[in-house]
Amino acid sequence: MSRTVLMLPGDGIGPEIVAEADKVLRKVNEQFGLGIEFDDALVGGAAIDESDTPLPQETLDKARRADAILLGAVGGPKWDALPMAKRPEKGLLGLRSNLELFANLRPAILYPQLASASSLKPEVVSGLDIMIVRELTGGIYFGQPRGVRQLESGERQGYNTYAYTESEIRRIGRVAFEAAQQRGKKLCSVDKANVLEVTVLWREIMNDLQREYPDVELSHMYVDNAAMQLVKAPKQFDVIVTGNMFGDILSDEAAMLTGSIGMLPSASLNSQKQGMYEPCHGSAPDIAGKGIANPLATILSAAMMLRYSLNEEKAAQAIETAVSKVLDQGLRTADIMAEGGRQVSTREMGDAVLAAL
Repeated sequence: MSRTVLMLPGDGIGPEIVAEADKVLRKVNEQFGLGIEFDDALVGGAAIDESDTPLPQETLDKARRADAILLGAVGGPKWDALPMAKRPEKGLLGLRSNLELFANLRPAILYPQLASASSLKPEVVSGLDIMIVRELTGGIYFGQPRGVRQLESGERQGYNTYAYTESEIRRIGRVAFEAAQQRGKKLCSVDKANVLEVTVLWREIMNDLQREYPDVELSHMYVDNAAMQLVKAPKQFDVIVTGNMFGDILSDEAAMLTGSIGMLPSASLNSQKQGMYEPCHGSAPDIAGKGIANPLATILSAAMMLRYSLNEEKAAQAIETAVSKVLDQGLRTADIMAEGGRQVSTREMGDAVLAAL
């Protein structure tokens, strides 16, 4: 049985890091006889340059047919002056909404080899392993009405709508509870129920869902406290579930606990387990083309793809083990460079993972 993986390199460092993940995927495809077929398409700024839209219909059609998608990154200053509706990020948001990729899984795992790279003391972060489950297709990023309007006073006002339906909360809640069941059976729901009515409903539904998962310990935390606790005592968390905007911020904060956002993969899934996989970092246009970007987050995203969308656990573990071996060898890209390590390029890091496989 053949499965199709769509590669979307995107912008900035995207083509460089996706090229390394592509090599790794093709290697395990051969080693494990996975029967994966590969396709590619344009999205973001690269698509704007080619066809004047961040999400061409051809790309969307290919994405709908694919079993899984590997994305590099989108955006850059080249396109910042475009109207909001035509910016590269709209291509990413369009894929999420059209494919109904509502569940974003962002692991924050500190590899023991990189404990010294974290900005926190090793004793605070050693052994860190958090899964952040972020709702991805609702909330303030998608709520209507939105825009910029002129008031009767003549002053302009920008406005956005923060809204969640009960069904949206329930489906992301179930993903989070099920993730907690597979891990440490602890789930922390993050909200701002003291000031936002939408998160009062969020908390109510999470409490209701907990009856279906009696083996999972549910707690609640306001988002400002959660941000503080992630720095103060991050290992208290197992699984965190939260809305789109809070999840966007907290997952990036958690990323830095691990030493570099260049190490962290992510998965965005729909109800059929079709997924889009991407590194948590952005397009980093300032280092694009220099060959110094860290491809490991993208390679680990490919491992998540094998696990969650293609049900190929052994191949996923093989990639993760190879990455750990490379770190054991002291190989480092610039973002995770520490005393005693040997700095390598983007391509050299990808080649090292291939060799470890």
